[in-house]
Amino acid sequence: MRILYIIYVLIVAIPILLIATLLTAIITIVGSIIGDSRFWGYIPGKYWAKLICLLLLIPVEVTGREHLDRNKSYVFVSNHQGAFDIFLIYGHLHRNFKWMMKKSLRKVPFIGKACESAGHIFVDRSGPQKVKQTIDIARESLTDGVSLVVFPEGARTFTGHMGYFKRGAFQLASDLELDVAPLTINGSFDILPRTGKFPNRNKLTLTIHEPIPYKGSEAKLIKETLNEAYHIVESALVEEYQGMVINADQEVVD
Repeated sequence: MRILYIIYVLIVAIPILLIATLLTAIITIVGSIIGDSRFWGYIPGKYWAKLICLLLLIPVEVTGREHLDRNKSYVFVSNHQGAFDIFLIYGHLHRNFKWMMKKSLRKVPFIGKACESAGHIFVDRSGPQKVKQTIDIARESLTDGVSLVVFPEGARTFTGHMGYFKRGAFQLASDLELDVAPLTINGSFDILPRTGKFPNRNKLTLTIHEPIPYKGSEAKLIKETLNEAYHIVESALVEEYQGMVINADQEVVD
């Protein structure tokens, strides 16, 4: 069965997905230039992500959408199990949002330009002025129900367990006076771990937890929100991946 799946992915799924990825990038770039970037920056990517899960025969289950107010903007924070986290959230969260991503991703051909055109937020920590610009861009973008999605660990796990959460997403939520909505992803690590080369069939699940209300701007309140979000996200992980394991590339705490 595994051999048949590999053959199917190589011969059928990957060629289609490569074409779909290129078309999605082009549609996003052109649509965002000539039309509403909120629409074109979200809808093409949403259906691209759904297509990836469908073509790779990955079942998806989402719980907790009822916890969200359609008209509110949130800062979503999630564990980062693997590459399929992107497809799960983009295709199945069903919320218009912007990603917060490393500025180095802007250099990826087509994808970087599409992300820039869509209004996703590239983080530049090279100085206080650059950080302020990031906050200003986010403040302008996150209105009328448009939200932000962040992986506070900063990198994919090597083990399936969570590393520590960095402060940046929670500081930004405080600066913008937005509620923090925790998300828990299960299954992504088993489909394609960080060191993996080829996907396995496995169920993806996304748990949307009740948002944590904005508490205030004091440092201790931001830390409380961070700790609360961490424990909420971890609480819905399968038992096998409970407990913190710090990634090698999480050596520096921000």
